[in-house]
Amino acid sequence: MPARISVPTLLSTLRTRQATSPALTWYGPNSERIELSGKVLDNWVAKTSNLLVDELDAEPGIRLLLDLPVHWKTLVWALAAWQTGCTVILGDPSEAAAAPDIAVTASQAVLDAADGMVVAVDLGALALRWSGDLPAAAVDYAAEVRSYADTYTGGDVAEEGYTALHSSLGAGTNLTYGQLAEATDGGAAQTLLIPASADLPAVLAASLRTWAAGGSVVLAAAEVEITERLIAAEKITAQLEA
Repeated sequence: MPARISVPTLLSTLRTRQATSPALTWYGPNSERIELSGKVLDNWVAKTSNLLVDELDAEPGIRLLLDLPVHWKTLVWALAAWQTGCTVILGDPSEAAAAPDIAVTASQAVLDAADGMVVAVDLGALALRWSGDLPAAAVDYAAEVRSYADTYTGGDVAEEGYTALHSSLGAGTNLTYGQLAEATDGGAAQTLLIPASADLPAVLAASLRTWAAGGSVVLAAAEVEITERLIAAEKITAQLEA
């Protein structure tokens, strides 16, 4: 039988067993490097979870379109959505069973076209607010998230049969919460390098498996050259193929 580790349990492990060791490192454009320990990653997820519940009325079954590229903030949002019981939708939302209730995006075009709840996520390392034109009804993630608590006390938990992930990307993926817990099995306590060219569903799955095994994830943006120096500096032991 595969191991079954829920996202809340995974976050608890990151917060305690990997509190001070790197859990997620991001290499972005313009020499960006951001390192999050397990505790800091959990803090970001907690803040985002609290924003979801308090500001956007998230609860189990809410459908959340995650319209973001491979990025450290994307992983934070996915973990927060699963901690609060949302269904994460990747790819074309028209191919999902129902329209999303919340759209999380870094696209000005998606913001301008949204007619429901929408969150603007600026991907800049030091962004304190959305850098474009913010529609009146949109939530500015960078401006709002820091005001929320560093801990998430928890709300209703999604049942195992609820849909955790619906993706139309690639061959398509659908996972229930029970299957999501099982997907954490099979990882290794390694430092896994993930290029931005990898498919987002594969990035999410590989990250969950790695964290569940006590490992660390290193993400590299498309503009970042993967050099021997980077591999040595981060002590990379495995790489996800794009």
